[in-house]
Amino acid sequence: MFGYVRPPLDLLPPEEQERFRRAYCGLCHTLRRRCGLPAQFILNYDFTFLAILLSGGEEPETRCERCVASPLKKRACCGEYPALDLAADESVILAYWQARDGVADHGFWKGLKYRAAALALRGGYRKAAAARPEFDRVTREQLGRLAELEREKSPSLDAPADAFAQILAAAADEAEDGPLRRILHQLLYHLGRWVYLTDAADDLKEDAHSGNYNPLIYRYGLNDGAWTPESRDAFTKTLDHSVRLLATAYELWDFGCWTPILEQTVYTGLFQVGKAVLSGTYRAGKPARKKDRKVEETT
Repeated sequence: MFGYVRPPLDLLPPEEQERFRRAYCGLCHTLRRRCGLPAQFILNYDFTFLAILLSGGEEPETRCERCVASPLKKRACCGEYPALDLAADESVILAYWQARDGVADHGFWKGLKYRAAALALRGGYRKAAAARPEFDRVTREQLGRLAELEREKSPSLDAPADAFAQILAAAADEAEDGPLRRILHQLLYHLGRWVYLTDAADDLKEDAHSGNYNPLIYRYGLNDGAWTPESRDAFTKTLDHSVRLLATAYELWDFGCWTPILEQTVYTGLFQVGKAVLSGTYRAGKPARKKDRKVEETT
């Protein structure tokens, strides 16, 4: 899993920060309830964002629960809700198959952590796959397609990014048929493309040194994972184009109480993360703060 899709919480008023935290905690509790304790360890921002998108603009009822992070004092969180159930199931399905791919892609010793993750998630995966068989099918097919592109060392950016984008787009298929489903399908497709490309840029130096497949190396002919000014500029335009396309889809729907969080994520947070990844500062800490809510270029 990735965790790149995060709102810039420091730009949100306290009540919106608390609203997001309730959704995040609600997804954590839902993961455990539906898929077991190990599933809580895959909690991230990306599928919290998905749950918010699928909520239809409504916030679930708030309840207070204890958890591992707060065993003594109860914390407010979103209660049971179909959007949280869906996001939990699909995050477990994706994490399980990514772990299985990790086993196939690495030798015995380096693959041990992936074997452990797949084993820990197996029970939760079976429950989630039984509840979401179509998403499970799409995930297996598209990750298989990605594996084939990796074996071929494909220089294409579009082909592997499309494969991952198809997985996220499939998350919209369980939304009620109508305009919202079509909007979510487009929004999540372009978000998935952005996530894949951002992850490739984030792993660029590591993959260059380890010899792991990374489409950026082959597409731009990069040596030692170092960007040239021309390749960086071309990639930045590709990355920003995906954000603009998902923003166009976002503008077609009213997301109700979640609008402030979603707007800051789409129009500021994604660009912050993209810029931090390309500058090499993402892993060191939070992306640099931006004060402007308009769409900003990664450069």
